[in-house]
Amino acid sequence: MWEHRYLKRIDLRTLPIILGIMWMSLLLVSSVTGTDWETGDFNFFSPIVKKQIRWFMIGWGVYFFCAGIDFRYLKKWCWPLYGLIIFFLIGLFFTSPIQNVQRWYQIPFLGMEFQPSEYAKLVLVLTLSCFLEGKRERELQSVKTAIQALLMVLIPFVLILKQPDLGSALVLYPIALVMFYFGGIKKSVITLMTFFALSAIIFVSLTFLDILSHEKLKPYATLILKEYQYERLNPNTYHQKAAQAAIAIGGMHGVGWHKSEFTGHEWLPAPYTDSVFAVFGEEFGVIGIFLMLLFFLLLIYFSIQIVAAASDPFGRLLSAGMTVYLAMHVVVNMGMMCGFLPITGVPLLLVSYGGSSVLSTMMALGILQSVYTRRFRF
Repeated sequence: MWEHRYLKRIDLRTLPIILGIMWMSLLLVSSVTGTDWETGDFNFFSPIVKKQIRWFMIGWGVYFFCAGIDFRYLKKWCWPLYGLIIFFLIGLFFTSPIQNVQRWYQIPFLGMEFQPSEYAKLVLVLTLSCFLEGKRERELQSVKTAIQALLMVLIPFVLILKQPDLGSALVLYPIALVMFYFGGIKKSVITLMTFFALSAIIFVSLTFLDILSHEKLKPYATLILKEYQYERLNPNTYHQKAAQAAIAIGGMHGVGWHKSEFTGHEWLPAPYTDSVFAVFGEEFGVIGIFLMLLFFLLLIYFSIQIVAAASDPFGRLLSAGMTVYLAMHVVVNMGMMCGFLPITGVPLLLVSYGGSSVLSTMMALGILQSVYTRRFRF
C-alpha cells in the first residue's frame, strides 16, 4: 500500500515552489496579525502564524503519506469516503452556526475546526475517477451514465450551497466538467455544461464591469434567485471595494512588508484568510503579484504534465481533477480580489490561513505525486 521507495521519485521541481508559497503565507499572516496596535510592538510569530506553521508541518506529513501510497489503492475507499463526506455535510445543519454560517465542525479537545466542503472536492474527484474509469465506452455514451455522474456532483453541490458556501459549491462545477471530458461522457452533456458555464461567466463579467446594471437586473433576477443570493453578485460591496483599494495602493512596487496602512488598520475584511491576496498586492505591488502568479503557474503546469504522463485512465482522471481543483482556487480567489468575480469565500491555496484548506491542498499535491512516481509500468 505505502512504499517509501517511491518518495525518491517525487518531482523535486515542485518542492521549492510549495515552500515558496508557504513562506509568502507566513509573511502575510504575520504582517496582518503580528502587531499589537496598543503598544506598537511587532512579533513575527503571532499565535495565528504559529497555528499556520503547525498546519504546514502536518500538511507535509499528509503530502508524503499520499505521495507514498499507491493511488490505485484509493479505488477501494472512494465510495465509503463519498458516503462519509455526505454524512458530514448533512450533519453540519444540526450544529450551531459559526460566523452565521454552517460550514465548520468545532473540535474542542483539539482546539481546531473541520470544514467538510474542502475535503468534499477531493472526495468528488476520487469518486468520479472510480466511476468513470469503471465504465465501458458504450456505457459512457449513455444518458443513464451521464445522469448518474451528474447526481454524484449535484448532491454535494446542493449541500455545500445550502451552508451557504457558494464558492466551494461552484468549484465543483469545473472539476466535474473537466473530468466528464477526460472520462468520455456523452459530448452533448459536456457541450450543454460548457454553454451554461460560459453564459454564467459572461453574465457575471458584464455585471462586474458595470456593462449590465446590478440594480436594474434585480427585479428580474430575484424571480429566480432569492434576494440575498443575488446580492452576492453585487460588484459594489464594501469588501469588493476594499480589496481593489488595497491592490491599487500597492502600485507597481508595493508599500513594503509590514508597512501597509490600509490592511494594517483592519479596513480590509478577512485579511489573512480569503483576502490575503489583496494584502499581498498592497505590500508587494504588481511585481510581487507577478512573482506569486509565476509560482502558481509553475505548480499548475507541472500538475498538467502529470496528467499527460499518467500510466492508466484512473490516474489520468484523478490527476486531471486534482489539477482543476488547484487551478480553480487560484483563479477564483484572485478574480474575487481584483473585482472580476463575486466574493464567495474561496481561499488562496497555501497562502490563506486555515487548516482544512492547507491539509486538503497538500493531500491533492501528494496524490498528484503518487500518480507521477508511478507513471511507468513495471
